[in-house]
Amino acid sequence: MTDDTALSTHIDEPSMTAGETEMLLFALDRSRAQFAWKSGGLDADALRRTQPPSTLTLAGLLKHLALVEELYTLDFSGKPPGPPLDAPEAATDPDWAWRSAADDTPAELYALWKGTVERSRAAMAKALADGGLDQPAKYRTDEHGTAPNLRRIIVDLHDEYARHVGHADLLREAIDGLVGEDPPQ
Repeated sequence: MTDDTALSTHIDEPSMTAGETEMLLFALDRSRAQFAWKSGGLDADALRRTQPPSTLTLAGLLKHLALVEELYTLDFSGKPPGPPLDAPEAATDPDWAWRSAADDTPAELYALWKGTVERSRAAMAKALADGGLDQPAKYRTDEHGTAPNLRRIIVDLHDEYARHVGHADLLREAIDGLVGEDPPQ
């Protein structure tokens, strides 16, 4: 595994009596670590490998989750996504991340995902310090104009990872036989 394909899989276990914020962040970071373990350290061929009839790839998952991190971060940071996630197609084509990932190198995909996770963690920490879990999103609203609170955004982001960690688990097992629930610590 080279430095540009290595992803952190460290999990900081909270105490058994941790509060709500600490547990929500732990659940999200645990899912991120599981995803990093299942998608990290692979070359371009492995990242682009499909399991027919599905066209899903680990490369697509990396770029998709980077975009999702940026979109959820926007709700509490106010900062729009940066390149390449600011491409017009990213906002208008729901398949853009999945399709365009095939053109990216492993180093680009890993750096993109790591960077969005770092920005998300920093923005989330700042938002939590500035108003806690009950503060409303700055941009997103539902069809009735109601903004979700930060608690809901964290839960939704965790759910996105939970869904895709299962996909990554199956794809990675087919690539090199890696199985397991949590990365070795």
